[in-house]
Amino acid sequence: MFGGVCFMINGNMCAGTWKGSLIVRLDRMQHDETLAEPHTKPADIAGRTMKGWALVEPPGIASEQDLQDWVDRAAAYAASLPAK
Repeated sequence: MFGGVCFMINGNMCAGTWKGSLIVRLDRMQHDETLAEPHTKPADIAGRTMKGWALVEPPGIASEQDLQDWVDRAAAYAASLPAK
């Protein structure tokens, strides 16, 4: 989809890498709240913002715990979606 490495759960994209950042899939209904968090920015891969996705810049995943927290959130969301 976006030319990077990604991980899937039950056929749903969960998290991956893109241009040095972590890309995560989270609830679309919490898009604005997610982007208000430090070191996040909109996932604008193909010229349009993808709601429900966020890019977490390197300072936001500098510690193992920060990275784990983001991956856990994305994994929990992807696991909540119907399998494909």
